Amino acid sequence: MNSLFLLIPLGLILLVAAVAAFFWAVRSGQFDDLETPAWRIALDDDGRPPEGDASAPGDSGHRPGR
Repeated sequence: MNSLFLLIPLGLILLVAAVAAFFWAVRSGQFDDLETPAWRIALDDDGRPPEGDASAPGDSGHRPGR
């Protein structure tokens, strides 16, 4: 029973902290755009060389068997 005197206020303090963190995140714009970060990985340009360029960076261009 004595532990309830500690656990109930501690739970309420954690609840207030979680609600405050949620409202801070909403005000700071954390939830403004939820779709773009998910698409950014799929649409990321890797900076590959053009298709006609067969040599990779640092490659001397020598191909075995040619």
